[in-house]
Amino acid sequence: MMEQKTEKITLAAGCFWCLEAIYQKVKGVLEVIPGYSGGHVKSPTYEQVCSDTTGHAEVVLITFDPEIISYAEILKIFWQIHNPTTLNYQGHDIGSQYRSVIFYHNEEQKKIAENSKKVLQDARIWPDPIVTEIIPFSEFYPAEEYHKNYYQNHPENSYCHLVMMPKVQKFEKLFQNYIK
Repeated sequence: MMEQKTEKITLAAGCFWCLEAIYQKVKGVLEVIPGYSGGHVKSPTYEQVCSDTTGHAEVVLITFDPEIISYAEILKIFWQIHNPTTLNYQGHDIGSQYRSVIFYHNEEQKKIAENSKKVLQDARIWPDPIVTEIIPFSEFYPAEEYHKNYYQNHPENSYCHLVMMPKVQKFEKLFQNYIK
């Protein structure tokens, strides 16, 4: 039996519930784990990260099959499902834990991420400059169990209706070819 080749990408773009809900729908994505990365506190809790004192961002660690979807295609989705020009906030979610970050896992990912950012910046799609950080991946701390599959498990939640649902619908409209 041939072993499936996989890669990982770690992204931050506001609330990890939104990212998880979108990337779980993407063909070739095998696993999406919400968590924390980029800070200085070991094994932080959600409450600690929300205090905006840990340096961590809310992230998703995505495992994908590069035979089905490329790293560049995952980034193409990333750039469209959040506002990469807002520093430390997305919508009503405010704080450095909601910043826009691409954590690269190797030099090839770094090159692809930097190039995709440059292309978009040069295209002037947004009136403001892109503030998305592109930094090396170091540690990942999985979020508490109740954060996993949040959109699926809490469809009645007002945050899901007001914030997540419009983002998921935007993704589904823009990226029909990528939906499982």
